[in-house]
Amino acid sequence: MSDQITLDAVVRTDLGKGASRRLRHADKVPAILYGAEQEPTALTLEHSKVLKAQEAESFYSSVINLNIDGTAVQAIVKDMQRHPFKPKVTHLDFLRVDATHALVTTVPVHFLNEETAAAVKNGGIVNHLANEIAISCLPANLPEFIEVDLADVEIGQTIHLSEIKLPEGVESVELAKGESHDLAVVSISAAKGGAAEEAEGEAAEGDAE
Repeated sequence: MSDQITLDAVVRTDLGKGASRRLRHADKVPAILYGAEQEPTALTLEHSKVLKAQEAESFYSSVINLNIDGTAVQAIVKDMQRHPFKPKVTHLDFLRVDATHALVTTVPVHFLNEETAAAVKNGGIVNHLANEIAISCLPANLPEFIEVDLADVEIGQTIHLSEIKLPEGVESVELAKGESHDLAVVSISAAKGGAAEEAEGEAAEGDAE
């Protein structure tokens, strides 16, 4: 795990669209912090700090330390709004986390040995069917990502959620709903019109002659 991300924030009392617009013009980011059975708190963060922090993949899938007027609060990012074409973050939603209560969130999937897998070297094509997985765990067990090793996956094989080894203390939200929610995560398929099919076609023509 990488070092925990810390962001400074201040409580804001000037609310509404006009206030949020003024904040953005001042290079600030309006945000909301909610959850843990507490009243939502409106916050303001420095845009430059948020923009730098969100460059890390872990920003979206790890517990962040919010320093709110000198008080440390643990939270995760639940939603982030961006400007449609400018490199600007326009709003953030944070969810408070309690060390004693499980949280539900999504984490990215990292596919290992994608280029060196034997199936890929033999012409197979990797199909990413899910790039993130919904999980439930205590904040202390929250992984930044889930690894799926493709080294031994064969052409025509599909890897489902039930075949992925999750870190200790981490559960799949979908699998908890039952076997019918055992979603496909990745597969390796044969290349259409590839060398293998051409070879088969030539063999068939030879038999016909």
